[in-house]
Amino acid sequence: MKQKKINIKQSISFYILYIFIIFFILIFFYSPTVFALGDPKLISTINNAFKDIESWILKISTPAAAVAVGTGVFMKKFSFGDEEKIRTGKKLIKGSLFSYAFILAIDLILSTIQSLLN
Repeated sequence: MKQKKINIKQSISFYILYIFIIFFILIFFYSPTVFALGDPKLISTINNAFKDIESWILKISTPAAAVAVGTGVFMKKFSFGDEEKIRTGKKLIKGSLFSYAFILAIDLILSTIQSLLN
């Protein structure tokens, strides 16, 4: 019972932190001061830093997802009938594909918001 509560608390705290980070990024990307005062040097530097971070995340996530899917496939292939290894391999494949799709969706959402504001 305690294990379940801890996992729920951890997942809720993770989602709150994740929403805060996305909100923080959106504030710096699309701050009203950028539109009212032009493009100050500090804001421009921060925007360029976030764009660089976003491009690096996309560049790193593709090979990471490929390695995770490959590892899951090999776990299933070489499980020799062990149900736990098969289940773990399937979870690894599903999790890595979901994570990669989520990263691509975030990029798509940020691009859409940026095109709407420009």
